[in-house]
Amino acid sequence: MTQTITVIRGDGIGPEIMDATLHVLDAMQLGLQYEEADAGLAALEKHGELLPQATMDSIRKNRVALKSPLTTPVGEGFSSINVELRKRFDLYANVRPAKSFPNTKSRFPSGVDLITVRENTEGAYIGEGQMVSEDGATATLTQKITRKGSERIVRYAFDLARKTGRKKVTVVHKANILKSTSGLFLKVAREVAAQYPEIQCNEMIVDNTCMQLVMRPEQFDIIVTTNLFGDIISDLCAGLVGGLGLAPGANIGTDAAIFEAVHGSAPDIAGKGIANPCALLLGAAQMLDHLGLPEKATRLRDAIVATLEAKDSLTPDLGGEGNTMSFAKAIASRV
Repeated sequence: MTQTITVIRGDGIGPEIMDATLHVLDAMQLGLQYEEADAGLAALEKHGELLPQATMDSIRKNRVALKSPLTTPVGEGFSSINVELRKRFDLYANVRPAKSFPNTKSRFPSGVDLITVRENTEGAYIGEGQMVSEDGATATLTQKITRKGSERIVRYAFDLARKTGRKKVTVVHKANILKSTSGLFLKVAREVAAQYPEIQCNEMIVDNTCMQLVMRPEQFDIIVTTNLFGDIISDLCAGLVGGLGLAPGANIGTDAAIFEAVHGSAPDIAGKGIANPCALLLGAAQMLDHLGLPEKATRLRDAIVATLEAKDSLTPDLGGEGNTMSFAKAIASRV
Protein backbone atom coordinates (compact mmCIF):
# COMPACT_ATOMS: atom_id res chain seq x y z
CA MET A 1 0.00 0.00 0.00
CA THR A 2 1.17 3.51 -0.80
CA GLN A 3 -0.76 6.26 0.91
CA THR A 4 0.28 9.87 1.39
CA ILE A 5 -0.94 11.55 4.56
CA THR A 6 -0.61 15.15 5.64
CA VAL A 7 1.51 15.45 8.78
CA ILE A 8 1.09 18.51 11.00
CA ARG A 9 3.88 18.54 13.58
CA GLY A 10 2.22 21.16 15.77
CA ASP A 11 3.46 23.26 18.65
CA GLY A 12 5.03 22.65 22.07
CA ILE A 13 5.52 18.92 22.51
CA GLY A 14 3.89 18.32 19.13
CA PRO A 15 7.08 17.76 17.09
CA GLU A 16 8.46 15.36 19.72
CA ILE A 17 5.41 13.12 19.88
CA MET A 18 5.05 13.25 16.09
CA ASP A 19 8.65 12.06 15.63
CA ALA A 20 7.93 9.22 18.05
CA THR A 21 4.71 8.28 16.29
CA LEU A 22 6.24 8.29 12.81
CA HIS A 23 9.11 6.15 14.13
CA VAL A 24 6.59 3.48 15.18
CA LEU A 25 4.60 3.74 11.94
CA ASP A 26 7.80 3.40 9.90
CA ALA A 27 8.72 0.28 11.89
CA MET A 28 5.41 -1.24 10.77
CA GLN A 29 6.47 -0.87 7.10
CA LEU A 30 3.06 0.37 6.01
CA GLY A 31 4.22 2.19 2.90
CA LEU A 32 2.96 5.53 4.21
CA GLN A 33 4.34 8.69 2.67
CA TYR A 34 4.34 11.93 4.66
CA GLU A 35 3.63 15.41 3.37
CA GLU A 36 4.45 17.90 6.09
CA ALA A 37 2.32 21.00 6.55
CA ASP A 38 2.31 23.84 9.07
CA ALA A 39 -0.40 25.10 11.40
CA GLY A 40 -0.57 26.90 14.73
CA LEU A 41 2.17 29.06 16.20
CA ALA A 42 4.81 27.42 14.00
CA ALA A 43 2.82 28.45 10.93
CA LEU A 44 2.23 31.95 12.29
CA GLU A 45 5.97 32.46 12.74
CA LYS A 46 6.85 31.00 9.35
CA HIS A 47 3.96 32.15 7.15
CA GLY A 48 2.23 34.92 9.09
CA GLU A 49 -1.01 32.96 9.49
CA LEU A 50 -2.21 30.15 11.74
CA LEU A 51 -3.70 28.03 8.98
CA PRO A 52 -1.94 28.56 5.64
CA GLN A 53 -3.69 27.81 2.38
CA ALA A 54 -0.96 25.31 1.51
CA THR A 55 -1.93 23.26 4.57
CA MET A 56 -5.59 23.31 3.58
CA ASP A 57 -4.65 22.25 0.05
CA SER A 58 -2.55 19.36 1.38
CA ILE A 59 -5.38 18.02 3.54
CA ARG A 60 -7.85 18.41 0.69
CA LYS A 61 -5.55 16.51 -1.67
CA ASN A 62 -4.54 13.68 0.66
CA ARG A 63 -7.87 13.48 2.52
CA VAL A 64 -6.13 12.12 5.63
CA ALA A 65 -4.09 14.07 8.16
CA LEU A 66 -2.25 13.17 11.36
CA LYS A 67 -2.04 16.19 13.64
CA SER A 68 -0.11 17.03 16.79
CA PRO A 69 -1.49 19.61 19.27
CA LEU A 70 -1.74 23.18 18.02
CA THR A 71 -1.61 26.41 20.02
CA THR A 72 -4.12 29.14 19.28
CA PRO A 73 -2.78 32.49 20.57
CA VAL A 74 -4.81 34.09 23.33
CA GLY A 75 -6.44 37.33 22.29
CA GLU A 76 -9.05 38.83 20.04
CA GLY A 77 -8.89 37.96 16.38
CA PHE A 78 -7.70 34.38 16.88
CA SER A 79 -10.32 31.66 16.57
CA SER A 80 -9.65 28.03 17.46
CA ILE A 81 -7.64 26.32 14.74
CA ASN A 82 -9.25 22.98 15.53
CA VAL A 83 -12.75 24.42 15.21
CA GLU A 84 -11.74 26.10 11.95
CA LEU A 85 -10.45 22.81 10.50
CA ARG A 86 -13.70 21.08 11.42
CA LYS A 87 -15.71 23.82 9.73
CA ARG A 88 -13.59 23.99 6.58
CA PHE A 89 -13.70 20.24 5.94
CA ASP A 90 -17.12 19.54 7.50
CA LEU A 91 -15.57 17.03 9.91
CA TYR A 92 -18.88 16.29 11.54
CA ALA A 93 -17.97 13.22 13.63
CA ASN A 94 -15.57 13.49 16.55
CA VAL A 95 -14.73 9.94 17.66
CA ARG A 96 -13.06 9.57 21.07
CA PRO A 97 -12.35 6.06 22.44
CA ALA A 98 -11.61 5.53 26.13
CA LYS A 99 -10.12 2.21 27.14
CA SER A 100 -8.48 0.91 30.30
CA PHE A 101 -4.73 0.35 29.98
CA PRO A 102 -2.42 -1.59 32.32
CA ASN A 103 0.01 0.10 34.70
CA THR A 104 -1.55 3.53 34.43
CA LYS A 105 -2.58 5.94 37.17
CA SER A 106 -6.24 5.31 36.52
CA ARG A 107 -9.48 5.14 38.45
CA PHE A 108 -10.38 2.13 36.33
CA PRO A 109 -7.32 0.04 35.36
CA SER A 110 -9.71 -2.44 33.75
CA GLY A 111 -13.26 -2.69 32.54
CA VAL A 112 -13.64 0.54 30.53
CA ASP A 113 -13.95 0.21 26.76
CA LEU A 114 -16.25 2.82 25.26
CA ILE A 115 -16.40 5.35 22.43
CA THR A 116 -17.87 8.83 22.50
CA VAL A 117 -19.23 9.97 19.13
CA ARG A 118 -19.71 13.71 19.28
CA GLU A 119 -21.37 15.97 16.71
CA ASN A 120 -18.62 18.35 15.69
CA THR A 121 -20.18 21.19 13.67
CA GLU A 122 -23.37 22.38 15.36
CA GLY A 123 -24.67 23.25 18.82
CA ALA A 124 -23.02 25.65 21.23
CA TYR A 125 -19.69 25.84 19.40
CA ILE A 126 -20.84 27.23 16.06
CA GLY A 127 -20.20 30.75 17.32
CA GLU A 128 -23.29 32.27 15.71
CA GLY A 129 -25.18 35.04 17.44
CA GLN A 130 -22.47 35.79 19.99
CA MET A 131 -23.08 39.23 21.46
CA VAL A 132 -22.29 41.14 24.61
CA SER A 133 -24.48 44.11 25.51
CA GLU A 134 -22.93 47.57 25.51
CA ASP A 135 -22.95 47.70 29.29
CA GLY A 136 -21.25 44.30 29.49
CA ALA A 137 -24.04 42.91 31.65
CA THR A 138 -25.56 40.41 29.24
CA ALA A 139 -24.05 37.90 26.84
CA THR A 140 -26.00 35.84 24.31
CA LEU A 141 -25.21 32.91 22.04
CA THR A 142 -27.25 31.05 19.45
CA GLN A 143 -27.34 27.26 19.55
CA LYS A 144 -28.43 25.50 16.40
CA ILE A 145 -29.27 21.83 15.85
CA THR A 146 -30.43 20.54 12.47
CA ARG A 147 -32.16 17.38 11.37
CA LYS A 148 -29.35 16.75 8.87
CA GLY A 149 -26.62 17.15 11.49
CA SER A 150 -28.43 14.99 14.02
CA GLU A 151 -29.24 12.27 11.52
CA ARG A 152 -25.74 11.86 10.18
CA ILE A 153 -24.00 11.78 13.57
CA VAL A 154 -26.43 9.25 15.04
CA ARG A 155 -26.20 7.13 11.90
CA TYR A 156 -22.41 7.29 12.14
CA ALA A 157 -22.60 5.96 15.70
CA PHE A 158 -24.87 3.07 14.76
CA ASP A 159 -22.81 2.23 11.67
CA LEU A 160 -19.70 2.24 13.88
CA ALA A 161 -21.41 -0.15 16.30
CA ARG A 162 -22.38 -2.46 13.45
CA LYS A 163 -18.90 -2.34 11.90
CA THR A 164 -17.02 -2.98 15.15
CA GLY A 165 -19.41 -5.50 16.68
CA ARG A 166 -20.49 -3.27 19.55
CA LYS A 167 -23.89 -3.99 20.98
CA LYS A 168 -25.29 -0.77 22.45
CA VAL A 169 -25.60 2.92 21.63
CA THR A 170 -26.54 5.42 24.35
CA VAL A 171 -28.15 8.63 23.10
CA VAL A 172 -27.25 11.45 25.50
CA HIS A 173 -29.45 14.55 25.59
CA LYS A 174 -31.13 17.24 27.69
CA ALA A 175 -34.49 17.19 25.93
CA ASN A 176 -36.36 17.53 29.21
CA ILE A 177 -35.14 21.15 29.44
CA LEU A 178 -33.80 22.06 25.99
CA LYS A 179 -36.99 20.96 24.29
CA SER A 180 -36.24 22.55 20.91
CA THR A 181 -32.58 21.79 20.21
CA SER A 182 -31.95 18.68 22.29
CA GLY A 183 -35.53 17.64 21.62
CA LEU A 184 -34.93 17.58 17.87
CA PHE A 185 -31.71 15.62 18.34
CA LEU A 186 -33.50 13.00 20.44
CA LYS A 187 -36.42 12.72 18.03
CA VAL A 188 -34.11 12.13 15.07
CA ALA A 189 -31.98 9.69 17.10
CA ARG A 190 -35.06 7.58 17.81
CA GLU A 191 -35.92 7.49 14.11
CA VAL A 192 -32.40 6.36 13.19
CA ALA A 193 -32.20 3.80 16.00
CA ALA A 194 -35.33 2.10 14.70
CA GLN A 195 -33.40 1.24 11.53
CA TYR A 196 -30.83 -0.77 13.52
CA PRO A 197 -32.97 -3.32 15.41
CA GLU A 198 -30.00 -5.59 16.18
CA ILE A 199 -28.28 -2.85 18.22
CA GLN A 200 -29.60 -1.98 21.66
CA CYS A 201 -30.36 1.71 22.12
CA ASN A 202 -31.02 3.56 25.34
CA GLU A 203 -31.50 7.23 26.16
CA MET A 204 -29.88 9.09 29.05
CA ILE A 205 -29.99 12.70 30.25
CA VAL A 206 -26.54 14.25 30.23
CA ASP A 207 -26.18 14.94 33.95
CA ASN A 208 -27.16 11.37 34.82
CA THR A 209 -24.75 10.15 32.16
CA CYS A 210 -21.84 11.87 33.91
CA MET A 211 -22.79 10.32 37.24
CA GLN A 212 -23.22 6.87 35.70
CA LEU A 213 -19.85 7.13 33.93
CA VAL A 214 -18.10 7.78 37.22
CA MET A 215 -20.00 5.03 39.06
CA ARG A 216 -20.33 2.26 36.45
CA PRO A 217 -18.54 3.08 33.18
CA GLU A 218 -18.66 -0.57 32.10
CA GLN A 219 -22.37 -0.16 31.24
CA PHE A 220 -21.48 2.04 28.23
CA ASP A 221 -20.42 0.90 24.78
CA ILE A 222 -20.95 3.79 22.34
CA ILE A 223 -22.23 7.20 23.42
CA VAL A 224 -23.60 9.60 20.79
CA THR A 225 -24.41 13.20 21.64
CA THR A 226 -24.25 16.83 20.61
CA ASN A 227 -21.20 19.10 20.52
CA LEU A 228 -20.97 20.63 24.00
CA PHE A 229 -22.11 17.52 25.87
CA GLY A 230 -19.71 15.37 23.85
CA ASP A 231 -16.78 17.65 24.60
CA ILE A 232 -17.36 17.37 28.33
CA ILE A 233 -18.19 13.65 28.35
CA SER A 234 -15.18 12.65 26.26
CA ASP A 235 -12.79 14.43 28.64
CA LEU A 236 -14.54 12.83 31.60
CA CYS A 237 -14.03 9.43 29.96
CA ALA A 238 -10.34 10.20 29.43
CA GLY A 239 -10.08 10.95 33.13
CA LEU A 240 -11.50 7.52 33.95
CA VAL A 241 -8.67 5.72 32.16
CA GLY A 242 -5.63 7.79 33.04
CA GLY A 243 -6.01 11.21 31.47
CA LEU A 244 -5.56 12.94 28.14
CA GLY A 245 -2.14 11.35 27.65
CA LEU A 246 -4.04 8.22 26.62
CA ALA A 247 -6.84 9.96 24.71
CA PRO A 248 -6.85 9.94 20.90
CA GLY A 249 -9.42 11.55 18.66
CA ALA A 250 -10.63 11.28 15.08
CA ASN A 251 -12.46 14.00 13.19
CA ILE A 252 -14.32 12.39 10.31
CA GLY A 253 -16.05 13.97 7.33
CA THR A 254 -17.21 12.79 3.94
CA ASP A 255 -14.16 14.13 2.10
CA ALA A 256 -11.43 14.30 4.76
CA ALA A 257 -10.40 12.95 8.15
CA ILE A 258 -7.97 14.34 10.75
CA PHE A 259 -6.53 12.16 13.52
CA GLU A 260 -4.97 13.68 16.61
CA ALA A 261 -3.91 13.63 20.20
CA VAL A 262 -6.62 15.59 21.98
CA HIS A 263 -4.38 17.00 24.72
CA GLY A 264 -2.75 20.40 24.52
CA SER A 265 0.71 21.44 23.38
CA ALA A 266 2.13 21.40 26.96
CA PRO A 267 4.70 24.17 26.43
CA ASP A 268 5.96 23.71 30.00
CA ILE A 269 7.60 20.39 29.08
CA ALA A 270 8.34 21.10 25.40
CA GLY A 271 11.89 20.18 24.43
CA LYS A 272 12.49 18.05 27.50
CA GLY A 273 11.83 14.76 25.68
CA ILE A 274 9.52 13.42 28.37
CA ALA A 275 6.12 13.76 26.67
CA ASN A 276 3.98 10.63 26.46
CA PRO A 277 3.31 9.84 22.76
CA CYS A 278 0.49 7.34 23.41
CA ALA A 279 -2.41 9.66 22.56
CA LEU A 280 -1.03 10.42 19.10
CA LEU A 281 -0.06 6.78 18.55
CA LEU A 282 -3.61 5.73 19.41
CA GLY A 283 -4.85 8.42 17.03
CA ALA A 284 -2.62 6.84 14.38
CA ALA A 285 -4.30 3.50 15.12
CA GLN A 286 -7.66 5.15 14.43
CA MET A 287 -6.16 6.41 11.17
CA LEU A 288 -5.14 2.88 10.19
CA ASP A 289 -8.70 1.69 10.84
CA HIS A 290 -9.95 4.50 8.61
CA LEU A 291 -7.49 3.51 5.87
CA GLY A 292 -8.89 -0.02 5.84
CA LEU A 293 -6.02 -1.56 7.81
CA PRO A 294 -7.74 -2.86 10.96
CA GLU A 295 -5.20 -5.67 11.46
CA LYS A 296 -2.38 -3.11 11.49
CA ALA A 297 -4.33 -0.91 13.89
CA THR A 298 -4.79 -3.88 16.23
CA ARG A 299 -1.05 -4.64 16.03
CA LEU A 300 -0.25 -1.08 17.04
CA ARG A 301 -2.68 -1.05 19.96
CA ASP A 302 -1.44 -4.45 21.13
CA ALA A 303 2.17 -3.23 21.03
CA ILE A 304 1.25 -0.22 23.18
CA VAL A 305 -0.50 -2.47 25.72
CA ALA A 306 2.42 -4.93 25.77
CA THR A 307 4.89 -2.10 26.39
CA LEU A 308 2.76 -0.75 29.23
CA GLU A 309 2.48 -4.24 30.73
CA ALA A 310 6.25 -4.67 30.55
CA LYS A 311 6.82 -1.18 32.00
CA ASP A 312 9.42 -0.79 29.29
CA SER A 313 10.89 2.71 28.95
CA LEU A 314 7.68 4.39 30.08
CA THR A 315 7.63 8.19 30.30
CA PRO A 316 7.55 9.82 33.75
CA ASP A 317 3.80 10.49 33.69
CA LEU A 318 3.33 6.71 33.50
CA GLY A 319 5.73 6.09 36.37
CA GLY A 320 8.77 5.23 34.26
CA GLU A 321 12.19 6.71 33.66
CA GLY A 322 12.17 6.62 29.87
CA ASN A 323 11.75 9.45 27.41
CA THR A 324 9.49 10.09 24.45
CA MET A 325 11.67 8.34 21.88
CA SER A 326 12.80 5.45 24.09
CA PHE A 327 9.15 4.70 24.79
CA ALA A 328 8.40 4.83 21.07
CA LYS A 329 11.32 2.51 20.31
CA ALA A 330 10.05 0.03 22.92
CA ILE A 331 6.65 0.06 21.22
CA ALA A 332 8.22 -0.23 17.76
CA SER A 333 10.12 -3.33 18.87
CA ARG A 334 6.77 -5.03 19.52
CA VAL A 335 4.88 -4.16 16.36
